[in-house]
Amino acid sequence: MSAESGNETKTETRLPAVSSAPAERTGALARELRLQDLSEADRDLIRLVNDPLFSRWKEQIKAIGGCANPIYLSGSTVIRHAVTGEVITSYSTAGEPGERLAVRCRNRRASVCEPCSRLHAGDTFQLVRAGLSGGKGVPDAVSDRFRLFVTLTAPSFGPVHRVLDGERCRPRRDDPRCEHGWRLGCGLMHTEDEPVVGLPLCPDCYDYPGHVLWHAHAGKLWDRFTTAVRRHLASAGGIPRTKLSDHLVVSFAKVAEFQRRAAIHFHAVVRLDGPEGPSSPAPEWATEELLLDAVEHAAASSFVTMPGSGAYGTERVGWGGQFDAHPIGPVSDGDVPSDSAVAGYVAKYVTKGAAETAAGLDYRVTGLEDIRAAVVNSHVRALMGTCWRLGGVAELEHLGLRPWAHSLGYRGHILTKSRRYSTTYGALREERSDHRRGDAKPDGPEVVTESAWRYVGSGHTPGAAGLALGIAEDHARNLQLAREARDDPDQWGEWP
Repeated sequence: MSAESGNETKTETRLPAVSSAPAERTGALARELRLQDLSEADRDLIRLVNDPLFSRWKEQIKAIGGCANPIYLSGSTVIRHAVTGEVITSYSTAGEPGERLAVRCRNRRASVCEPCSRLHAGDTFQLVRAGLSGGKGVPDAVSDRFRLFVTLTAPSFGPVHRVLDGERCRPRRDDPRCEHGWRLGCGLMHTEDEPVVGLPLCPDCYDYPGHVLWHAHAGKLWDRFTTAVRRHLASAGGIPRTKLSDHLVVSFAKVAEFQRRAAIHFHAVVRLDGPEGPSSPAPEWATEELLLDAVEHAAASSFVTMPGSGAYGTERVGWGGQFDAHPIGPVSDGDVPSDSAVAGYVAKYVTKGAAETAAGLDYRVTGLEDIRAAVVNSHVRALMGTCWRLGGVAELEHLGLRPWAHSLGYRGHILTKSRRYSTTYGALREERSDHRRGDAKPDGPEVVTESAWRYVGSGHTPGAAGLALGIAEDHARNLQLAREARDDPDQWGEWP
């Protein structure tokens, strides 16, 4: 064996390097599969919290109180010096998440957006109470004026099931029936949560056209009522109606509320001022008793007559017999409600959705199919159907009943007021905005503001909706704690 052959030759064998790419792809695939097992909201939430601008998005949603359906705007505002053209301050959505800014939807209904409805209730409380006790630009002297809390109801369109505090609904000694075979009495004692409350004893006898047409003319009937109040006061003072404003001013604030029978009734604050408005007292002859006589007379004498038609006959609409009026005092005393109690009662009502008050729907309907599919009781569905049918009558075309079928023919606002009663929603929003900005907003004749904004969307993605709900709940909890800390029992009065 040669020397060469005696030496063992060692050969190093190198294995090819294993690429990490398949492992990375496998990991990515596994993560994707895990994500697919999550709900759409969870996947969206993961995307949202991993966004570099997540903290800024959260700041925006906190600033609008966790609004459930925010409006998104894109644009900019630049404030310049009017003479030099120097830019004093500027803002643009270019650096915001999605290059857009979230603002409140401002919907008053809690069923649509609870955070905004809560804010609207607070504004309503301030608006009504300012007209009763002063503040928000209204002199404190209004608390010394004559004020009444008046309730005006719709007439009866047929007997309905009702709640009578431990008494039977409609007891009858015998068992009479209408021409359609329905019982005209009810010997049961109903509770507020029973679905039958507010429904007609006989749907075939119920005057659905009269009910709808009363709603359609309720705004005009209110105008006739306020005119009749002023006319009665002028007559009592021996003053021509056109000269009444030289001696006194009658201010109103009213809220429209749907009863369980799905009929509107109005609650109104009525106040007497002098010719200068809230800053001046009414003349000595304009007493509280005279004001009470005026509203009682106006409620009994106001009516609206419609031209006759074969579709509904001739209708003369007026107020129902359940009229009520109470003086308003600085504190509650028996039947006399306080300023805060009246304001709180009105504020709590204006946030209610249609489903909570037998008022129809929170959205408009486009045809009979929508009415049939609506989640409402048979009584409300019949009223909406009557609106749609009468909306096709030529003589009633001016009433626009079909576009307002979702509100059972009622076209008015939930809350209205006369100009001199108190402040406005716009002024309250501006005051709140100025408070948030502090001294950051330049003002004066030497300042010019240039703004360019456009609508770019609305609503939350599924993941964002859950986070916004949590923010809204925290905000509501903080407000509740602050209210309890103030220990103000009259903040939200319970009258009546």
